[in-house]
Amino acid sequence: MAKRGRKNKAHINKQLWDRANSTDRSKWRSKSQKGYDFYLDEQLTMDEEKSLEESGMPSFTINRILPIIEIMKYFVTANSPRWKAVGATGDDTDIAQVHSDISDYCWHLSNGNSIYGQVVLDSLVKGVGYFLVDVDQDADHGKGEVVFSRVDPYDVFVDPASRDFLFRDASFIMVKKSLSKTQLKNLFPQHSAKINKTTSSEYSSNFSQRNVESSKIIQPEDISFSLDPKGEDDQIIAYYENYSKIKVPFVNAFISIPLTDEQEEQLQQSVQVQLQEFQAESEVQLQEKMLSIQQSLEAGEIIPERADLEIKKAQQMMETAIAEKQQELTSAAQEEMTRVEQVVMRKEEFDNMMKSEEFKKNVMDFVDFYETRIKLVCSVGDEVFLYEYELPITEYPIVPIPYLYTGTPYPMSAVMPLIGKQQEINKAHQIMVHNANLASNLRWLYEEGSVDEEEWEQYSSSPGALLKYRQGFQPPTPVLPAPINNAFYTITQEGKADAEYISGVPSAMMGFTQQQAETYRGLLANDEFGTRRLKSWMSTIVEPALEHLGKCFQMVSQKHYTIDKVFRIVQPQAGQEPDQDKEVRVNIPIFNDFGQAIGKWMDYESSRFDVRIVAGATLPLNRWALLEEYFRWFQAGLIDDIAMIAETDIRNKKQLVDRKSLYSQLQSQLEQMTEAIKDKEGTIETLERQLVQAGIKMKVNEAGTQMKKQVLDTEAQQKLLRSMMQGEVQMAKKDLAREVKTAVAEAKMDAKKDFDSNKEKE
Repeated sequence: MAKRGRKNKAHINKQLWDRANSTDRSKWRSKSQKGYDFYLDEQLTMDEEKSLEESGMPSFTINRILPIIEIMKYFVTANSPRWKAVGATGDDTDIAQVHSDISDYCWHLSNGNSIYGQVVLDSLVKGVGYFLVDVDQDADHGKGEVVFSRVDPYDVFVDPASRDFLFRDASFIMVKKSLSKTQLKNLFPQHSAKINKTTSSEYSSNFSQRNVESSKIIQPEDISFSLDPKGEDDQIIAYYENYSKIKVPFVNAFISIPLTDEQEEQLQQSVQVQLQEFQAESEVQLQEKMLSIQQSLEAGEIIPERADLEIKKAQQMMETAIAEKQQELTSAAQEEMTRVEQVVMRKEEFDNMMKSEEFKKNVMDFVDFYETRIKLVCSVGDEVFLYEYELPITEYPIVPIPYLYTGTPYPMSAVMPLIGKQQEINKAHQIMVHNANLASNLRWLYEEGSVDEEEWEQYSSSPGALLKYRQGFQPPTPVLPAPINNAFYTITQEGKADAEYISGVPSAMMGFTQQQAETYRGLLANDEFGTRRLKSWMSTIVEPALEHLGKCFQMVSQKHYTIDKVFRIVQPQAGQEPDQDKEVRVNIPIFNDFGQAIGKWMDYESSRFDVRIVAGATLPLNRWALLEEYFRWFQAGLIDDIAMIAETDIRNKKQLVDRKSLYSQLQSQLEQMTEAIKDKEGTIETLERQLVQAGIKMKVNEAGTQMKKQVLDTEAQQKLLRSMMQGEVQMAKKDLAREVKTAVAEAKMDAKKDFDSNKEKE
């Protein structure tokens, strides 16, 4: 019966995939494949190539799509995405920062930048890209690591009824792959016996219209067989992963936790010890108070009656404090003995425990509720069930990034609107090249028998050739091709401009400009206005998808990293400074006096925080334009020179900043001394007036001499500081001038290289 149930689950997977692989998806798949083919320069069908060859026309293409897509990809993936975690309470703030470090650790462990680039490229050329948050159970010697990976969009089948652009409302998301038996056994060695017995009706479907036999690029659909390590044929079979959302019943119970006799005795002993310590401390304080009263009495500061009254009052205060402390400790002990905990458990587990009268009497109250869980069912072939389990998360671990969302699981790619213009450009160039071939290889009109045909075919196009024709016949005349219509040149230029307009990627973004911007502010303006469409896609699709990815990672990582673990994180530093290593530790056990673990410090699993994406973190930065802005802010007084230097790429800038800081300190000291001199000079003048009026001229002179000596000492210190500052300033100016000269020379050299490279391309 169990085997039949497992077989049915595998059959359901296969049946669900058959229904998901509908006509609508096949239509989307075919169009998406066509866009992908055009990106890979597979732009002519077999019939088109045959027709061109028969008419003697060239069959080359000029791929305008690939550079546009590559620039769009670079713009979106120039930097790594960054997530920040915000703690729900003050106690969660520290662990929230730790989560940000853990996400960086797992991202770099997974080679996240490369995966992110592949996912964005899928979105641009195929219509949608997919992230997968998973756990590599074998990593870290079996402890496991949370990893990011990419899923091929053509392997993903989404509930057609989904209307959310992140497919969060889908009833299922299925991943179907065509893998060899060897690959499957490497993935699931524990299921090798099942895999060996698997048979499949798997076949390779070609959804594109390209000529597979003569195609330039081999694509996955072209590979229909595999070889095992022995060199023998390895059968390709279907592998299914079916993710679905289910509602699981839970109970939120409030349970009184009674103490054991041993725990109760330990609690009472703890109360007695704390009370005795407080009583001893109170008695010492009373003795000190009585001694102080006795000393005051002997000194005659108070009368005996007051002394007796103060002593009696101190005794009463001690007795009151001891009684209050005893009441406080007793109340705390009572609360500990009648402690009520809030426990969340599955409904099935709760019902089983309620059968126990001992447990039932301790249940104060409970509330039924439902939580969403992700169920995963895996199978191979048509009828072989592998495994199933429930993921402890509420959202699908598969996160899509669509390009142009259509309200369905079938988004449109960035390539699709460009296909028509690409075909137009190809056709125009083919006609122009064909016309040039005809002009350079003339056709001849002649009377039959007037020439030696073999001789004319061999030498008619040779420079300086002497060609004979027979007497009595008219000499052959060349048949000149019709002049090419200027409209074809216009078509190619307008086609290029139209492609830029449709894609929203101007030539300036690709480094091809007719004239250079005069200022870096001009470059910033070009970047701002030329990338608004891409920024719109980033803000409305990409960044919300990345934020959802961060939340999925949070759920998976908090459920996985539940034991004591140390994360080693490499943090890159700006400029030429070396990277820094940082260690983060979570779930640190807390032990009692008996060596028993009673809790966890930096409890990662139970912490509550919200994960958000840092907007614009992945966008590229125009370093030189940004430096121009920083310099302008410095000139306007909005930032100081130290802040400006920190944003540059000047070598040894740390030493330069330290030197500038020293200069600032000396400047501050100089200003303070100047103010002190002014204060002392004012004091001298005031004393002179006062003493002259009192007729004490000698004292005026003495006071003045003393003040003037202090002034001279201060001025001497001031001169020394000025000398030190001048030396530091001169050194700083020389270093800065040298670094700036080097940076300008390197920038000019890079600009010349880019100019020469672009000129060669043109």
